[in-house]
Amino acid sequence: MAMTVQLHVVSAEAEIFSGLVERMQVTGEEGELGIYPGHAPLITGIQPGMVRLVKQHGHEELIYVAGGTLEVQPGKVTVLADTAVRAEELDEAAALDSKKLAEEKMQNADATDFSYAEAAAELAEALAQIRLIQKLRK
Repeated sequence: MAMTVQLHVVSAEAEIFSGLVERMQVTGEEGELGIYPGHAPLITGIQPGMVRLVKQHGHEELIYVAGGTLEVQPGKVTVLADTAVRAEELDEAAALDSKKLAEEKMQNADATDFSYAEAAAELAEALAQIRLIQKLRK
């Protein structure tokens, strides 16, 4: 039997996943992170994108997160996400609309209440959702 670590993926709204995993992958502030049982303790911010977890017996699950924090402790990994949604529950039409709206905001940058950082963050979140939806189709 493969070694496992306890993983919790939670957002402000709900606990999305809690269980044993053989490994997980997430995009941290400095790039892609692969977390396996016995990983060194770590706390880092995470980027909008996919959390890929491999549960016991090799079953894979994908979860979209819109930023947050990853904490790795001996025997326990926690993802505290700003927003977390199971990949199969993502709405492609809404993600495409969000992408279009963010791009329009960035093109019309002359507005006085414009925040380029906000528009860029909205665009990054929409693109991450779209990539994950496309990955599920394959």
